[in-house]
Amino acid sequence: MAKTGDAVSLTALASAHGGVLLTAQAMARGWPQRRLNRHLVSDGWTRIRTGAWLEPGRVLDEMVLLHANQVGRPHLVVSHTAAAVLHDVETRTQRVEFTAPRGVSTTVHGGVLHKMRLGPEETTMVGGLRTTTVVRTMADLLRAGPRDDALVAVESAVSRRPSRYGGGKRRREPVTTLREIAAALESRPTMRGTATAQEWLALADPKAGSPAETIARLRMHDAGLHPESQVLLTTPTGRRAYPDFFFRGQGLVVEIEGYRWHGSRAQHQRDTARFNDLMSCGEVRRILRFTASDVYRRPGAMIRDIRGALAQLSGFSAVP
Repeated sequence: MAKTGDAVSLTALASAHGGVLLTAQAMARGWPQRRLNRHLVSDGWTRIRTGAWLEPGRVLDEMVLLHANQVGRPHLVVSHTAAAVLHDVETRTQRVEFTAPRGVSTTVHGGVLHKMRLGPEETTMVGGLRTTTVVRTMADLLRAGPRDDALVAVESAVSRRPSRYGGGKRRREPVTTLREIAAALESRPTMRGTATAQEWLALADPKAGSPAETIARLRMHDAGLHPESQVLLTTPTGRRAYPDFFFRGQGLVVEIEGYRWHGSRAQHQRDTARFNDLMSCGEVRRILRFTASDVYRRPGAMIRDIRGALAQLSGFSAVP
């Protein structure tokens, strides 16, 4: 046991919980409360909530709040968007979110608390935090909505994506499948939101390569447009090309340009070569390219451009 007043022991206690120290832990190690409080203040520890302090030099961010809420409270389970981040899944929104059993009186500092039942098989440990499994997390996001945010996360989970760990320089494999998520929804058929969640899951496409592609496809779906996605086309020289979206009957390709693919000359060169490959495919008559900003901020204009191109290629007037 560390001696009373041993500052190193406080750092050691905090490091086990993402830099968060509970005063109860320190007092159990022999620190008198008054002396402990004076030491924490004088050494620059940050008070997070009653009885919880953040180690000097650390930033009070969402990850710290997850540790601060969960340490000493085993009934709290990280869930929803917070759990998705822990599982290396892309989300449009990120919040400090927990799930606790109904009937348990508790609060969450700086975040959101959901009350529902979790089976022991639906929780796991990630990065020192108790969290819902990736399958239960996706099912919860689908039940809670909104649709677009839930499907961005689901399609990230079931596809091969750049990993947020390591600065996005490597890709991680899918962390679950649509079938596993469907089974999780079916296992709780009477849970609120399950019927709607199952309808939304049917719209998911594991071939989506980015959140912008997901949202673009949903905007087209809502407008009654249903192109093929990531279909294989072959150039006259035998090279393979996979357009983001392809309206085969009209020969129209729709490409969604993600910002991260234009960070270097080499990436720009590959993008140019890909465009030329697509244009050389016999099935392709026209290519429309949209940025992520077009998708998120000007979806109406994007849909009008697609409708106009389809009308021109089909020889009919554009649908208003």
